[in-house]
Amino acid sequence: MKIATFNVNNINRRLENLLAWLREAKPDVVCLQELKASDGQFPKAALTAAGYGAVWRGQSTWNGVAILARDAEPVVTQWALPGDPDDSQSRYIEAAVNGVLVASLYAPNGNPQPGPKFDYKLAWHERLNAHAKSLIDAEVPAVLAGDYNIAPEPHDVYATSSYDDNALVQPQSRAAFQQLLDQGWTDAIRRKFPAETVYTFWDYRRNRWPRDAGLRLDHLLLSPKMAKRLTGAGVDRDIRGRDDASDHAPVWISTK
Repeated sequence: MKIATFNVNNINRRLENLLAWLREAKPDVVCLQELKASDGQFPKAALTAAGYGAVWRGQSTWNGVAILARDAEPVVTQWALPGDPDDSQSRYIEAAVNGVLVASLYAPNGNPQPGPKFDYKLAWHERLNAHAKSLIDAEVPAVLAGDYNIAPEPHDVYATSSYDDNALVQPQSRAAFQQLLDQGWTDAIRRKFPAETVYTFWDYRRNRWPRDAGLRLDHLLLSPKMAKRLTGAGVDRDIRGRDDASDHAPVWISTK
């Protein structure tokens, strides 16, 4: 099974790019983030024609998450991250696909920090960690895939001091990510590339893509049962270089 995560940064604007990548990469499951579309604006017909069933939770202008499955229909198990019924931001959806529990998540950015947006980021990650622990305890084959808006380690950020005050790299943010690893989740890219520099996001500003001034923000975390099945992982970097591309590239794993 090939499972991917892709922050598309506006699914309707990038639809042709997304469809081209689906044809080329042929992932079995895709977790999408930053749909920037309401539920009614989601391009279901185009994805169905491409051979993908879909579940989604949209939101106008911002946020939005979806799960696609090739020649299958995902079965939703969670429409939102548990723990705060008053949270109206569309940042989490979870579904069963071919015997695997897959979550697509778009974690809060948290900037500027300190401040209420950073407080929300940390509170959201507390909820994620609590739910993730319940999945570990249930011993299910699971993948938590998405844009975590955390660069876990210093070498997940290009050589610069411009991010020193950014919420993506603060000790509290990195500690939240580390707590997931401590629960037993495996960072798939780091398992396959333990020492290499790997980026998944390149900001549109300041010529960062041509300079390869990137960050690693998009992660696939695997439960113990899924980690045992991991056979490969990678980043489809070339997608970031195409015309009118998202500022993220797809990240994927393959499993036996």
